[in-house]
Amino acid sequence: MKAVRNESDLQCVNVPPKFRTMNSFWKYYSGQAVAPYPTIFIGGNHEAANYLWELYYGGWAAPNIYFLGFAGVVKFGNIRIGGMSGIHKQHDYYRGHHERPPYDNATIRSVYHVRHYDVLKLMHVKEPLDIFMSHDWPLGITEYGNRERLLREKPFFKEEVNERTLGSESAAKLLNKLKPPYWFSAHLHCRFPAIIQHGEDGPTTKFLALDKCLPGRNFLQVIDIPSNPGPYEIQYDEEWLAITRRFNSAFPLTRMPCTIRNEELDIEDDRQWVRSKLNARGAKTFDFAQTAPPYDPSRPIYNPPIAVPCRNPQTESFLQFLELPYLLDSSNPGGVDINVSSSQAAPALDNDDIELPDEVEDDEDDEE
Repeated sequence: MKAVRNESDLQCVNVPPKFRTMNSFWKYYSGQAVAPYPTIFIGGNHEAANYLWELYYGGWAAPNIYFLGFAGVVKFGNIRIGGMSGIHKQHDYYRGHHERPPYDNATIRSVYHVRHYDVLKLMHVKEPLDIFMSHDWPLGITEYGNRERLLREKPFFKEEVNERTLGSESAAKLLNKLKPPYWFSAHLHCRFPAIIQHGEDGPTTKFLALDKCLPGRNFLQVIDIPSNPGPYEIQYDEEWLAITRRFNSAFPLTRMPCTIRNEELDIEDDRQWVRSKLNARGAKTFDFAQTAPPYDPSRPIYNPPIAVPCRNPQTESFLQFLELPYLLDSSNPGGVDINVSSSQAAPALDNDDIELPDEVEDDEDDEE
């Protein structure tokens, strides 16, 4: 997806210069093209991070194309869809969201690393989800599918598969907690289906990862999921809004490692408050708004301006609706209403961490 609107956004995507091409998202952002179906996406590790940060809580990245946020849950009809953006890197997991444009060589990578704060919010979801999306595969998922076929296609996965290090530990925790009927992932550039049985008599999760969108690759599969009659539109989810409201006072926004205790929080008061607000306004999402000029192929800019933080009207309206402060352009940590502790230090960075081998592999695969 990349969500690149213009040349400035292109400088905020973690890819080598030779891969910094505009592609086609700008056409949807500008209105020159419209997605034929309502589309929901999460972020991976090659995104225009500055734009997605504007929509941290979720929102329309373009007409009919909805970004689920760094973590989020929405409804489409009566189908509940949850998701988590980014990839897991342990050295950044307990840090706050400290990255702001313009990014340097380190923050252009760390900005898309999954944070404990967002995972903990998703761990508080109690009502059943129908679909969950993560960019990373959940750790251990290869034990539930045809791993022999996978290793024939991707032999360089063998060591990680055998040592059970392929995938995301945080995604695995969410899989075991949420147990959705469907889980979709990407990142490893191959198709891999699996079925997870949760306990002897528990529910099952059908997992599916697809390949890159290239000729001759398995990048598309149509799945029918039963649904009640519409309205078939993306709407806010009551439970998720309550969780967002409850957690926002502890939004970590600095590089300093912090942990939020894993104790379960009572969100019932927040839920009743949100319910009254939704009854008054409705659950419709706020409208798309452009916040940067779209790319104009007839007037290319060879020295684009440096990207700077920008407030998106959708995010401002969303926070006003929940009566929450706007914190995304702040470097100050949020309040401590829910027991924030800095006693657990994250491991120091070293050269191996900064190189991020899996991302190098992505770039080489792109070149193919």
